Amino acid sequence: MPFDGLTRDVAASAAPMVAITSLDTFPASQATLGWGVADFIEGYLLQPDGDNAGDPFRLTDEQLRFLLWLYAVDERGRFTARRAVLRRAKGWGKSPFLAAVALAELLGPVRFDFFDGETGEAVGKRHPMPWVVIAGVSETQTENTMSAIRAMSEDSALVDDFGLDIGLTRILVPGGGKLHPITASSSSQEGARPSFAIMDETHHWTKSNGGWALAKVIRRNLAKSRDGSARGIETTNAHEPGQESVAEGSFKAWRAAVEGRATGSGLLYDTREAPLTFDLTDEAALIEGLRCAYGDATWLDLERILGEIYDLDTPPEEARRFYLNQIVAAADSWIAPAVLGVNAAPAGKPLAPGDEVALGFDGALTDDSTILVAVRITDGAPFVLGAWERPEGAKGQGWEVDKSAVRGVVDYAHATYSVAAFFSDVAYWETDVDAWRDEYGETYRVKATTRHAVAWDMRGHQQDTVRGVEALHRAITDGETPLIAHRLPDGRDGLAILTTHTLNARRRPNRWGISFGKETRESTLKVDALAAWILARMARTAVLGTPAKKKKTAGRLYGF
Repeated sequence: MPFDGLTRDVAASAAPMVAITSLDTFPASQATLGWGVADFIEGYLLQPDGDNAGDPFRLTDEQLRFLLWLYAVDERGRFTARRAVLRRAKGWGKSPFLAAVALAELLGPVRFDFFDGETGEAVGKRHPMPWVVIAGVSETQTENTMSAIRAMSEDSALVDDFGLDIGLTRILVPGGGKLHPITASSSSQEGARPSFAIMDETHHWTKSNGGWALAKVIRRNLAKSRDGSARGIETTNAHEPGQESVAEGSFKAWRAAVEGRATGSGLLYDTREAPLTFDLTDEAALIEGLRCAYGDATWLDLERILGEIYDLDTPPEEARRFYLNQIVAAADSWIAPAVLGVNAAPAGKPLAPGDEVALGFDGALTDDSTILVAVRITDGAPFVLGAWERPEGAKGQGWEVDKSAVRGVVDYAHATYSVAAFFSDVAYWETDVDAWRDEYGETYRVKATTRHAVAWDMRGHQQDTVRGVEALHRAITDGETPLIAHRLPDGRDGLAILTTHTLNARRRPNRWGISFGKETRESTLKVDALAAWILARMARTAVLGTPAKKKKTAGRLYGF
């Protein structure tokens, strides 16, 4: 394998469930056509630009790993990824790399043929009638990739070996097969049957410029392939939250899969970004952040990029998005990702049976999420104990939360941990809240209110709730809320759910101060885990403000 010393052992690790990051490597046991595709790329294509223009194109380790995942197949030879997103910092080389993939899809061994009887490896073959489209919202956008495609192929052996007809706006293969650009301004693409699509810079694809409509048409057309193997790749920088770009939609779909709200998505999401925790004003740390974001894209001058970041015309949020590949907060976000990230505690102590905790519960029935959070009394670390969220797509139609499952988790929490207090919102769950009071109320160190041991109406106690919201915000800002990785019993990432809901929240001023809310009333971006966290944190604060009950000791009787 001509990969400059990269071996299959280097690319061996555990396979991802749904999505990957660039730091995930490829398991030796996973079948893939990617090795053959990489052979084709390095055997035929030329470096399109730079000091080494015209030399054989060489894949970096990151690019190879992405190819291996992109062309991974199951035991039937079907692709495990239905579509893919490649998110990288500006200048990483997305266009040349995807140009290489486009040419491989046009001429390389990109369709499953058979499993080798001796090695068990998947062997690929050419598509019999390839139709590759390079899509963008403007001709200028598609030209970036098309110019790289021409430079990689015009003087290569592809022309002689395959008889390519290379034009300015299309490439034709004798006997059938074509590659060409399409844009949002083109006539309707409905009815086309592409075998592969590259959707370039989808952070610029919005409803207003026709990007959403173009993406939907492309995906519908890809779904019509007879063998089910037609697919697409999006390339993007970190999107700007709130713009409702195609890239933002794909990111939300990935998060839904990671958090268990969507199944069977087949979405391969590959991103590499700098940590959120460093200070932009720290030059040494910033260089390290750039090295992390750009990985093995060693052709870039990081000091030159540093100058762009420090240019007065470059807002900090743009620097983070374009050069560090970080998704920055919306203008009205309740908390910024970088601020929340300061609280990450990878070495933190897991929640253990017998730990004293305060519980917070925010319940719904059909639309919003139902969440139970425990906050440990000693250090304030939050843990999601249960999360019930309506599935995305068709499975969400007519969905209702399983109340018996929720009751079971609440009972489990009381049986497993030492529950010092339990604050629960009451909407939709009044009967259960009363039942929890009757069952457990006498065991708590503090009660939610003088009238009820558990019930805390967040709307009815708005002033006190806002104080709790602001207190948690201060604690996060001061780095006093250790965020410890944990999983729910069903294997979902509890910290990911808590983080996502917290970052979804928007600032909502009222007469009492700054509260929080959803992006819009009908938004699908939920914030219920944050609500449960706030309630649990308020309960913990009440416990810490109440002296612990002294244990009764046997008295001594004195006689006279």
